[in-house]
Amino acid sequence: MSHAELSTVKHRVRLGVPLPFNVRDADRTLLLARGQQIDSWEQLTTLFKRGALVDLTELQSAREAILQAPRAALPGLWARCLSQVAQTLLSPQGATFTAVLDEAAIPVQALIERDHDLAIFQVLRQGNNDDVAYGAQRSLQSAITGYLVAQRLGWETAQCERLFKVALTMNLSMLELQGQLSRQTVPPTTEQRHELRTHPMRSVRILERSGVADEAWLMAVLQHHELEDGGGYPSGTTEVGDLASLARRADVYTGKLSGRSSREALSADMAGRQMFMQDPGHPMTAALVKEFGIYPPGCYVRLNSGETGIVVQRGISITTPVVACLTTPGGLPLSQPSRQETTNKAHAVACVVGEGSVKARLPLDRLAALVTA
Repeated sequence: MSHAELSTVKHRVRLGVPLPFNVRDADRTLLLARGQQIDSWEQLTTLFKRGALVDLTELQSAREAILQAPRAALPGLWARCLSQVAQTLLSPQGATFTAVLDEAAIPVQALIERDHDLAIFQVLRQGNNDDVAYGAQRSLQSAITGYLVAQRLGWETAQCERLFKVALTMNLSMLELQGQLSRQTVPPTTEQRHELRTHPMRSVRILERSGVADEAWLMAVLQHHELEDGGGYPSGTTEVGDLASLARRADVYTGKLSGRSSREALSADMAGRQMFMQDPGHPMTAALVKEFGIYPPGCYVRLNSGETGIVVQRGISITTPVVACLTTPGGLPLSQPSRQETTNKAHAVACVVGEGSVKARLPLDRLAALVTA
């Protein structure tokens, strides 16, 4: 096992930010575990003087590690990375927030680039938890969707990354409210409506207090509910930037895919059709609908043969996805999912079905593993 002195990689250490590697003494004794933090320059200097070491294998960046990871490891990496981002969103405080957010966001962006099908699967098949977790989940769904569409539109890398952070943070001030509204069966109260109308400004204030100085990021968060025709809020402006426009469309689309107590989630094909009808001709909406298609990975379908399964990969055309069949033609659960091409008419997709109508249910991690099989 090869080691290097900590002083030679000091550029990888950020004060007050969790360490991306273990720090060991000169005799290889563990001093600081990955995830602990160094809080002062004096503490860091002391470690340099005592000859602290790091394992060279741990210096590989998170992005490099994901791009080189075996496909079978990707579902587990997705689960861990999404959890890290969610935890970061729940504590957006302090001057280190931007660094911590970057640290959490970069691996997710690498996972998206590594496998678009598995990224789309995360949007369609995330589970719901408590109110705050629901809000964080919705932010992640919007960020993944926006990043995919920005890449399809050919945006520069820096702008794609900025869009990802805009979508993650635009609802920071109302994460818990989103969860409450998803369970609520009555219209929003007057107080809740006020929170909804003011959340863009309040989210900007949280970001500013947390050290965000990127004006384009802050403006996009402020404008993410504005409409080009002036019918949006909070100001009713018609001068809406591209970052805000795409973040809003990603939020609207993923909102259609998320069920609430007052309405069921829309199927992916219906959500795409509604987006197209409500926003005809706009290149962002066209790119979004094209990226997800009518049978995106993660949606449940019934085949002409009678089998029911889950889409695990987009096919050679938008109507011929690869499906992991979960039931027999008669509807009995299969002991092991069976991968099925749908190019043959006998096994073509007949329709999209709701999750509740699928008798064979698998845990989320096993479903995700089908995508990488």
